[in-house]
Amino acid sequence: MSCAGHNLNLVLVHELKDDDGFDSPAAELSLDQISRHNPVISKELELCDLGDLCLTPSHCTRDVSSGCKASSENATVDSMYDLLQCTLQQAGLPKTVDRTKQPRKGFTLSDVTICILGAPSSFLSVLLEGGNQCPGYIVLCLSSTWLSKVPSNSHQKEYTLLVSKAITFDHGGRTYLDEFEPPRRVTYFTGSFGQCKEEWQAATELGSDLECPTGKSIQLTRLLEDKLLTRLLLDHHGLDVPATLAFTYRKLQAPLCTTAGESIVKMVELSKKEGQENLIQEGISQFLQCSLMEHINQVVVKPAGWHWSRRIQRVSFHPKLDSNAIFQAVVSLLEKLEEEESILVEAFCPTIQPLKILPPESPIAFGCYSFSRPKLAVRICTVVCRSREDRPLLSKVICAVGREDKPVRHQASVPQTLDTTLQQMGIIDKAQQKALYSQIKEKAEAAMSAIIEMEAKLSPEQRGGRRVQTDVLGVDFLLTLVDQTVTVIALELNTHLCLEACAVFETMNRPLAVVGARESAESLLVSVMLKRSQCFIMEGKQILVIGAGGVSKKFVWESARDYGIKIHLIESDPNHFASRIVESFIHYDMTDHKRDKDHAQRVVELVREHGMQLDGCLSFWDDCTVLASLVCELLGLRCSSSSALRIAKQKSLTHLHLLHQLQDHSRWPSAALYAVPCCHLESIVDVEKATRYINFPGVMKLEFGAGAVGVKLVENAEQCQQHYEKISNDLREDTDYPGIGLGIGNAMLLMEYVSGTEHDVDVIIYDSRLMGAFVSDNGPTRVPYFTETAANMPTYLPPDKEAQLVMAAYQCCVGCGLVDGVFNVELKLTPTGPKLIEINPRMGGFYLRDWIQEIYGVDIMLASLMVACSVPPVAPMHYAQPSIHLMGVMCVVSQHLKVLKSTADLETLQSLHSHGVIRLNMLDDEMISSEYEEPYCNVACAGTSREAARLQLISVCRILGIDSPEYPVEYFTSDFK
Repeated sequence: MSCAGHNLNLVLVHELKDDDGFDSPAAELSLDQISRHNPVISKELELCDLGDLCLTPSHCTRDVSSGCKASSENATVDSMYDLLQCTLQQAGLPKTVDRTKQPRKGFTLSDVTICILGAPSSFLSVLLEGGNQCPGYIVLCLSSTWLSKVPSNSHQKEYTLLVSKAITFDHGGRTYLDEFEPPRRVTYFTGSFGQCKEEWQAATELGSDLECPTGKSIQLTRLLEDKLLTRLLLDHHGLDVPATLAFTYRKLQAPLCTTAGESIVKMVELSKKEGQENLIQEGISQFLQCSLMEHINQVVVKPAGWHWSRRIQRVSFHPKLDSNAIFQAVVSLLEKLEEEESILVEAFCPTIQPLKILPPESPIAFGCYSFSRPKLAVRICTVVCRSREDRPLLSKVICAVGREDKPVRHQASVPQTLDTTLQQMGIIDKAQQKALYSQIKEKAEAAMSAIIEMEAKLSPEQRGGRRVQTDVLGVDFLLTLVDQTVTVIALELNTHLCLEACAVFETMNRPLAVVGARESAESLLVSVMLKRSQCFIMEGKQILVIGAGGVSKKFVWESARDYGIKIHLIESDPNHFASRIVESFIHYDMTDHKRDKDHAQRVVELVREHGMQLDGCLSFWDDCTVLASLVCELLGLRCSSSSALRIAKQKSLTHLHLLHQLQDHSRWPSAALYAVPCCHLESIVDVEKATRYINFPGVMKLEFGAGAVGVKLVENAEQCQQHYEKISNDLREDTDYPGIGLGIGNAMLLMEYVSGTEHDVDVIIYDSRLMGAFVSDNGPTRVPYFTETAANMPTYLPPDKEAQLVMAAYQCCVGCGLVDGVFNVELKLTPTGPKLIEINPRMGGFYLRDWIQEIYGVDIMLASLMVACSVPPVAPMHYAQPSIHLMGVMCVVSQHLKVLKSTADLETLQSLHSHGVIRLNMLDDEMISSEYEEPYCNVACAGTSREAARLQLISVCRILGIDSPEYPVEYFTSDFK
């Protein structure tokens, strides 16, 4: 059977309207009305998703073949292909280019492939966003025949999904009809699943028991699109829903929860269709007389069940006093119910009405005509994503306004903003508007939390597979009055209708879009798809990590374990806490890094002795980065060269190397522009020579140092000599201060002091390509020392200045030969542009990984592991203005020892962190005061704006005692205003 709904055209709709005199859109035509014209169309509409009806203007035609033989199924595919071309044309985007004569080749198991199955209308905005964020990695299949599944090589009873043909989405809305030889492995799968009965059945079989992450399954769709089941779930979790009486036919499928006590959802079970009149009448009578219905004047009768979500529903409105009409409506629907379906009799909650100049019942007369303004209804559509770390996050809110006496449908309404709708309803007070938005956000995210909790209790068979989960959820609300208070009532959940409505809104408003707008529903969903894809690719990888580091690296071992990545750790400390977390642990003393070449040979021997089959090798610890690169070279694993790591590790060599890279032929500024004059110091004689070449003031630091230990501002030659002698005496070997590079040596350098604001740029580079970059700001330090005080993210800089920093960081890394890895680059932004401070040839430390993941959804630790395993990390190519800002201060023992043992003790800080008041990052596990110190912890606060985060941080620090005249938090954050 073909899906005739896709062949409907505007002419047919107008004919129906003219013949019957309808005043409603085609989406509101009843099944009976359509059946009188064409019973075949009526039957097909029952099987089709109404949102996918192809009402395509006749001028939208196909100029390339979809490549299928003639059949009813392929006619449906061709119709959807035409719909895609029409939609692209209306959006001002180019038509799809047919590249099937040259099949795409070269895809491996390391490539991301996000596959969406179904009609273009359901996910087109997501596909376009995916084409911009990760061009070439997101594809659309118009038919299940374009996909196949084979038994998985790594998981028993699971299947690998392969795509042989698809529409590929690229930058700027460019699309291609592609074939893949061999078929491309899918790393994430979702869709709208089936436009007709056969396609639905095929998608059911295709989408079950997949090894790849799946954002939707037939099993979960059946649960989420059953209004009774989801209403029970929402009521069970304390969300306001309309008072409901449900007549269930036979048993419900997998009840989500039970009704008990004062549940607002009442249920009457019907075991058969005949002879139920008395039971139905009694149920209706008790419901209408219960206290929940005391102030209700009207009820709505409608069917519920996952089948009904895909049909034109029979919804009727009745006065509460007309119990006979309500009874007849229920009996009429009962005849059409299938097993596990139900009939809902629910309280009609009227929308708050706008303030009007004229009384609502007063007619307005113009000559011989008079009429009354109709009452309005408002449907609030929200899109919630299962975001980072399985947390629900509201990503979009839009509204639709219609007549109260007709259902406001997703497919037959014009979307508008919540602010506009509230103003239209007469709610103009900003505080009240904000409160209502907060209420919507809280309840929408609570609905997603309920779904997450419910799915966690389902077996893989009930979910449709081990990796199936709901990643995006639509939650519909209405605004009504409860005890004279404007209240948000949850109506229903859906799998993609709200997402489609948001896509329509964003398409309509695209010409008016402003730079830095809030993150769209689509961009957040694409980032979730990307992350799940990359986690799937990395699961089971075997990675050698050299050097465990301190407590600040604890997250590496825990996160890798959670990702399913097997870490084999080589560490000098035989009792290191990480030994109990990683897959395997090898003790080997490598503290003397002057012998790294010998250590590398021995490490390779140990790898072979233990029979390790490694996918990658790296180090997150400064001292061991050169050693890790030597091991990679011996094992043939991906890494920047050991010579590049040596250049980056020795700070003066970094600058001197870049200064020798003057280029006149490149259209880019030379990396030499970012270097700063400096001199290597190994003796007092070197100090004397350096003072004659370097302009003062200057900065002295350890060549291989980390954490700003021993860094000091010097104003003349005498101070240089004094500081050199002091460091040479105090910090000689690794045992004097473990982990700051003394295992390589205690040589120093003198460089010119550069004025300006300080910033960190964490860059992801793969095969010399910039894959992602994240800029953070540092506050002023306590001169003459340079230990970090405060930080802010996202940056307060204007976009062009931010771009300068990103390009400078990228050029400096590649200029030194750092072509594979995640690197932390410290720069100063001067009036003449960026200047390099130093390159840390590993991912950023302290709080940076945590902050970047929270704000941008990108895990730079996972990216580091991916690069090491020759898996290209895919980070979004652009970022919407983040909705969260983080600002934090460092706590140092020399200034905060007293408060860290009293008002800001570890238990208090952890409690505040768990309650979301602060964001705590522990950087050390010992409170030892020393002249040369690193931060003990970072205390940060979040806000919807930078200023909100700053004020919250200052307030918290004053209460905890972190702020003081000797450690002025307000001053340290003054650059972030």
